[in-house]
Amino acid sequence: MTGSLDFSYETRPVRVVLRPGAAVSATPGEAERLGLRRLLVVCGARGADTARAVADALGPACAGLHDGARMHVPVEVADRAVEVARAAGADGCVAVGGGSSIGLGKAIALRTGLPLIAVPSTYSGSEMTPVWGLTEHGAKRTGRDPAVQPRSVVYDPELTLSLPVPLSVTSGVNAIAHAVEALYAPDTSPLVTLMAEEAVRAMARALPEVAAEPTSLRARGRALYGAWLCGSCLGATTMGLHHKLCHVLGGTFDLPHAETHTVVLPYALAHNAPAAPEAAAAVARALDAEDAPTALWELAGHLGAPRSLSELGLTEADLATAAALTAGQAYANPRPVTVDGALAVLRAAYEGARPVTAAG
Repeated sequence: MTGSLDFSYETRPVRVVLRPGAAVSATPGEAERLGLRRLLVVCGARGADTARAVADALGPACAGLHDGARMHVPVEVADRAVEVARAAGADGCVAVGGGSSIGLGKAIALRTGLPLIAVPSTYSGSEMTPVWGLTEHGAKRTGRDPAVQPRSVVYDPELTLSLPVPLSVTSGVNAIAHAVEALYAPDTSPLVTLMAEEAVRAMARALPEVAAEPTSLRARGRALYGAWLCGSCLGATTMGLHHKLCHVLGGTFDLPHAETHTVVLPYALAHNAPAAPEAAAAVARALDAEDAPTALWELAGHLGAPRSLSELGLTEADLATAAALTAGQAYANPRPVTVDGALAVLRAAYEGARPVTAAG
C-alpha cells in the first residue's frame, strides 16, 4: 500500500456458520433466530435430495420445496419461483445449492423482500454478496440490492463432499476471481485488500487438497473458508472487466458459469495488470509465484480445468459480438474498456495459450 489513505468500507449484517453437518443442525436455529416460521426451500434438480434433508430438518417451519433453479437465473424461472413463494405464504426463503440456487433465492428476495438464508454446496461465493443476476432475451442483467443479501449463511463441508472434483475446481477458481477483481476495484479498502489476498491464498491451497482427497472434510472446509472470504470481497466492492466478460459469455452464449470464470480470469488479469500492479503483486504473493496470470492459468490446468473458451463451445465468430457487448456497458475497470481490448482478452481466452501480460 502506497500513498495516503482514502477509502470507504461498508458491511452488512450477516451471520456465518461453518461446521460439518451445519445444513441440518444449524439451519433451523438460524430460521428461529430470524423469527421465520414459513420458509420456502429452493434448489436445483441435482441438489433436491440435500434440500429435502434441510426441509425435513425445518419441520413445520418448511412451507414447501421448489426445485426449479437454473443456471443464469432466467426471468421466467424467477417469476415462477416468486409465484410459488407467494402461494405458499412464505415469510422467508432457504436457498440450498450452488450459485444457481442462491441466485434464485436472491431473485425471490428482490421481488418480495423475503429474508434469505443461504446454504451453499459449491464455492461460488454468491452467498456473501448483495449482487443479483437475471437473464432475459439472451442478456444477463446484474445489480446490487441489500434486500438480496442473505441474513444467514450456513457453510457445511459435508454438502460439498459429493461435488465432483472438476466442478469443485472451477467453482473455486470462480471464487478466486471475486477476490482478484476486489483488489483493483475503485472502491476497495485496506480490509478488502487483506481479505482478498488471504482469500486467494486459502482457495489456491485448498483446491489441490480437494482434488487429491475429495472426501476430506478438512480440505472441503478450507475451500469453504476461501469461498467465504472471496464472496465477502465481491460483496464489498464493484465488479470489473472479468465479471462483465463472464456475464456476457454466460447470458448471451449460455456458457457454463464457473468454467467460464476459470478460463477468462488469467487473461483478464493479464490485461489489467499494468494498470493495477499492486493488485497483481498481491495475487502473485498469494500464489507464491512471480507472475499472477500465469500462476492462475497453471493452477487451473494442473487440476484438470478447461483452459479455453473453445472447449466450452464458443465459436470464433462469437468473439466480435461478445467484445462489442462487453465494451458497450459502463463499469469501472483499471484500464479503459474498448472493443479492441475486450476482443484481445476474448481471443486469448478462446485460444487458451499461456497468458501474456499486456504492455503498460
